[in-house]
Amino acid sequence: MRFTGTHTALITPFRDGQIDAPAFKSLIDRQIAGGIDGIVPVGTTGESPTLDMEEHIEVVRLAVEYAAGRCLVIAGTGANSTSEAIELTEAAEKIGADATLQVCPYYNKPSQEGVYLHYRAIAESTNLPVMLYSVPGRSGIEIAPETAARLAADCPTITAIKEAGGSVDRINQLVSVLPEDFGILSGDDPLTLPFMACGANGLVSVASNLIPDVMSKLVRTCLAGDFADALAQQKQYYPLFRGLMSLDTNPVPIKSAVALQGHCSSELRLPLAPLSDEANEKLIALMKEFKLLS
Repeated sequence: MRFTGTHTALITPFRDGQIDAPAFKSLIDRQIAGGIDGIVPVGTTGESPTLDMEEHIEVVRLAVEYAAGRCLVIAGTGANSTSEAIELTEAAEKIGADATLQVCPYYNKPSQEGVYLHYRAIAESTNLPVMLYSVPGRSGIEIAPETAARLAADCPTITAIKEAGGSVDRINQLVSVLPEDFGILSGDDPLTLPFMACGANGLVSVASNLIPDVMSKLVRTCLAGDFADALAQQKQYYPLFRGLMSLDTNPVPIKSAVALQGHCSSELRLPLAPLSDEANEKLIALMKEFKLLS
């Protein structure tokens, strides 16, 4: 499988401490209606660190059920314990997920050899296509381009990487060492255009929880090579992209935005806390500016 296009890193709606399945279904239906190519349940944006194993698997199961074959389901089943990542991935495969997103092991800060062995063990445990996920701001380390290339050469099911290091030059490095058919996806909405101009071929988006039509159009425009039109779209929506990532830690602003539209509760799980009153006022003003609230 070659990953391309727009994939939404889904929020996980909660109500009274439980997964809000009706709100989750509505969210997925709106993503598909907005033209996205895939959904990513239980990633960072889905508050995966605060879900227990049973809840984690249930969210993936619901995503598969609600998507019903209308888009890809790329299950976030990574962990900083290789055995836990394998257990989650095997469960996702049994449930019917199309692929898996595997975050770079966080907190334990393995060497690049450890990173390689971690991903190789996961790839050997499943038939699912694997998307690597390099996010040094959260993991403390990156997946080195050379490690990604080694994994691509040695593990046929590792076919893509989500790059969330904030560096355009990283895209140049990845393009230079990875196979031509290896998917490279931006993990930062504001960097979609520059990443794709340098060779990325898709996006795993946070903003598409709120504006799936806008994000899927931007990515399609880039894939078509019309970077002048894509730049116009980027300029128009950049303040919104930036606001959704800077008002607080992801996923606090995006979940708050979706809640303001009435699609779910703004309920989070500790240690995440609600937006401050000041940040919430800024978010409301931003959404009104973009006609996302009346």
